[in-house]
Amino acid sequence: MDEKRVTYADLKDELLLTREQIASRVKEMGRQITKDFQGKDLTVICILKGAVVFFVDLVREIDLPMTMDFMAISSYGSATKSSGVVRILKDLDKPVNGRDVLIIEDIVDSGMTLSFLKENLLSRGAASLHIATLLDKPERRRVPLQVDYFGFTIPDEFVVGYGLDYDERYRNLPDIGVLRPEVYEK
Repeated sequence: MDEKRVTYADLKDELLLTREQIASRVKEMGRQITKDFQGKDLTVICILKGAVVFFVDLVREIDLPMTMDFMAISSYGSATKSSGVVRILKDLDKPVNGRDVLIIEDIVDSGMTLSFLKENLLSRGAASLHIATLLDKPERRRVPLQVDYFGFTIPDEFVVGYGLDYDERYRNLPDIGVLRPEVYEK
């Protein structure tokens, strides 16, 4: 851990994932996605804001022609647990009908947001729909959801860094750590 970064002070002592571990896994995921989508009409969709750091790193590891689009959806607000109500805050700029879609998300826990999004995009005529996430918390799953590509399975802890936030903070950390409860239980 880089003790010179002020923002690390709010994390528990040991990092959950280092930038080196993340970079290595993102490369592996990129190779697999490249293999799986050969010859497909691929559209990758970044779920803003949390997935943007992962999205940028992952698409640079995918060696295929693709189009990119962005969506912002929310089921959290400034809370630490999902409300279960999903709202589209920013919709796609281009239609997905007939395209092979890969949603790129930062973390999957309850699965409710991505389940909603998957149904929504399939109803718009996507030829296929797959999900890539950096982090998966399967023990928090409240709805059945298949994640096609995932970086790491993590415990049920509140994590920040590498795009993940608490109340819009900590996204800029290059590693992923567990936020100390006293920070968000104020």
